[in-house]
Amino acid sequence: MGETQLTGFEGRPVRINTGLFINNEFQPARGGAELEVENPTTGARLASVSAAQKEDVDAAVTAAQAAFKGPWRTTTPAQKGRLLNRLADLIERDADDLASLEALDAGVLFGDSKGLHISNATETLRYFAGWADKVTGQLLNIPQGYAFTRREPLGVCAAIVPWNAPLMITIWKLAPAIAAGNVLIIKTPELSPLYAQRLAELVVEAGFPPGVINIICGQGHVAGQALAEHHGVKKISFTGSGPVGREIMRAAAGSNLKKVTLELGGKGPSIVFADANLQNALFWTTIGFTANNGQICAAGSRIYVHASIYDAFLLAFAEKLAGGTPGDPLSSATTKGPVISQKQKERILEYIRQAKTSGIRLLAGGDLASTNGHFVPNVAFADVPDDARIMQEEIFGPVASIAKFHTENEVIEKANATEYGLSAAVFTNDVNRAQRVSEALESGQVTVNCWGMLHANTPFGGVKQSGFGRDMGEEALDGWLTTKTVKYFKLPTADDK
Repeated sequence: MGETQLTGFEGRPVRINTGLFINNEFQPARGGAELEVENPTTGARLASVSAAQKEDVDAAVTAAQAAFKGPWRTTTPAQKGRLLNRLADLIERDADDLASLEALDAGVLFGDSKGLHISNATETLRYFAGWADKVTGQLLNIPQGYAFTRREPLGVCAAIVPWNAPLMITIWKLAPAIAAGNVLIIKTPELSPLYAQRLAELVVEAGFPPGVINIICGQGHVAGQALAEHHGVKKISFTGSGPVGREIMRAAAGSNLKKVTLELGGKGPSIVFADANLQNALFWTTIGFTANNGQICAAGSRIYVHASIYDAFLLAFAEKLAGGTPGDPLSSATTKGPVISQKQKERILEYIRQAKTSGIRLLAGGDLASTNGHFVPNVAFADVPDDARIMQEEIFGPVASIAKFHTENEVIEKANATEYGLSAAVFTNDVNRAQRVSEALESGQVTVNCWGMLHANTPFGGVKQSGFGRDMGEEALDGWLTTKTVKYFKLPTADDK
């Protein structure tokens, strides 16, 4: 354990501490265990960070329990809100460093990290800061007395964060958890943990008491499993794959029946009707599967286009996919960064090979110019059958499957014919149609004439096998609270006799 200095945006140095952050202090993992972090742009080693073991998870839970019973219990809701606002201010101040770290280990374009991820993170912190002193219960009439409800924090909670947009998703969990009065242990992604090493320093600078926010990196089957099974953890919020989400549910059920929120995979449909603004639809549907190299659970990778505009759409879509500049995500000239790892690259390329072998029509995309690192091309297939793997399975890469439809009912049936239900998009100028289709789609959220817009006050989460529970919005706050009912009965007095 120690400090590492990296080279960030415009060659500026970025310093991080590489230890586990427990009780407001950095410390090595038990036995000195470490994880190596790779730069996906080059494939070279970036840094080593401490890798939490079961004993380290126990230490984090103990620190969090002490904070919850001690200084955090006497911290007023208004003070908690001010701490969240202060953390937002510090993240804005250090936005270049945080965006540099996401570019270095997650491969996120610097501009996207700073302009989208970090701006959403600070918006979310400030939104929930406003909620901190507004958590209320109800006063209820009952026979011979009255009752009231108290909405109380759960206590020690945990968040397990994915590698694709790690800072933003960390804040989606941290902000409502803290606003609700909980204490939190964050397990960061082993492939892209560096952002959180800087975030931990900002937690101290913001003034959070020791043990309120603990940040640990570690392997999922070690640190993540230990958190999911720990009897001292009262809730776990997870964003990631379906198989891991099921493991967390089993661990929660087998331990203390802790509360669970899961935001899992997606295979989002984008539906383009004949009356849609074609240029607007092209803009959003291309972004919908290429943003962050398609490494987005809400990616709009299934595109359904009305038969009357299908050929024109395909021609324009292919033209929009041409070009692009792959390279270092720290460079402002780069428009396409790498995917997270060699394993992910091979997985995406295998889906592309399998689709070609199956005879599915390749519309656009091909080999990138020779480059080091984990780069994959943007690829679109046309006339894709409903049962094709690329139409049914989450690829988590920049691969679009396009098909035509003739009627509204037909496309709704196609869009819903998936195990997922996270996000969908509808493109039409008919307000009534937009309302009908958005109601009929089996999806946690539907956007009309755009894709993927995120706002702190609007809940985000899925249905079906995309999970349950919500990040952002008032609904997210509810997920970090429990309700207690208190009943008062009037005792008889002398006047009652």
